[in-house]
Amino acid sequence: MKFNKWTLGLAAVGVVSLVSAVKAEEKASSVMTALSSTTLSGYVDTSAQWNIGDGQNHYPGYKFGGAGKADGFNLNVVQLRIEKALDESEWAAGYRVDLWAGPDANTLATQSTGLGADFAVRQAYVALRTPVGNGIDWKIGAFDSILGYESVEDPSNPNHTRSYGHSIEPQTHTGILASYRFSDMISASAGIANTIGPAINGRANPPKAQSYKAYMGSLTFTAPSDWGALAGSTLYGGIVNGFSASYGDNQTSWYVGATLATPVTGLRVGAAFDYLDVHNAVTATPGADGDAWSIAGYASYQATEKLSLHARVEYLEDKAYFFYAIPEAQIFAFTATAQYDLWKNVISRVEFRWDRSVGGDNLFGGVTSVSPANRKDAYLLAANIIYKF
Repeated sequence: MKFNKWTLGLAAVGVVSLVSAVKAEEKASSVMTALSSTTLSGYVDTSAQWNIGDGQNHYPGYKFGGAGKADGFNLNVVQLRIEKALDESEWAAGYRVDLWAGPDANTLATQSTGLGADFAVRQAYVALRTPVGNGIDWKIGAFDSILGYESVEDPSNPNHTRSYGHSIEPQTHTGILASYRFSDMISASAGIANTIGPAINGRANPPKAQSYKAYMGSLTFTAPSDWGALAGSTLYGGIVNGFSASYGDNQTSWYVGATLATPVTGLRVGAAFDYLDVHNAVTATPGADGDAWSIAGYASYQATEKLSLHARVEYLEDKAYFFYAIPEAQIFAFTATAQYDLWKNVISRVEFRWDRSVGGDNLFGGVTSVSPANRKDAYLLAANIIYKF
């Protein structure tokens, strides 16, 4: 083994022994080997928002929005990811940790203590592979829900603001998830968790914690390369059933989504259907036994190397009192986003959003947040700047 000159010098005068130096060098080498495949990445997400018009209180209830971001500049979140991804070996092992700092961490609400303080663990799991068939990949710990067209990560979405469908989906589970690819066309996942989340290590209320868990499963179909222009298109379906702390009982979430490649160069379209079924809700929201569902359409067009255009159209029916304290909210929402990648590693985009109550109720506006809503329409203009590292 080769030592540096300082180690040899200290050994010569008896300060250290070569035996201990050998052990120290081996330990340092082992640590460096373990860290060599670990990556550090993340992003800083900022925005500026203008809620058009006077009296814009009672804001639309989609996730990561609301009064805290209205009419001003915002630091949304800083994400730090430390990860060792699975390699191609049969018994591969790794891990992933996603840490959030900033106001959105409180909305994430994964804190087991219930205290926000602008910090949260988004995901933290051990990743393993067992050589059964084509290989089963496992996640053990806290991980994102398997449902949804949109991601919890803002940079991964075509639009800056989230959809109502994303907002009614489960978010984070603490448990175990297995994923298996049968072929290049078909893959599936199945898992068991404590609850539907989001609180890490959360439990179903006694006596359910001992015997009742949350169960989930999904199936994905991917169009093969010989399907021409449709190659790479995906069809995805999933279900999660478990205890909801928000409602004090069980809920079932269903999701079906598709992304379609088109013959038009640079154009992709998609669709998503989310359905939330609340069972026997009697505590957090008395009388809220019901359902909420949303259907959305997406279109993205890569106009130039730097410019891309994105649009989302959505309809929501909420009979579960998820967003608003009325028997049935009906909302139409349209979102248009233009993204121009002017700087390296930077996502820069502007967005216009229109939410309209199409039922008989005024859901938006009002002189103050406690005064009655007096508008059916809410308009938003936002700028979003994200640096990815």
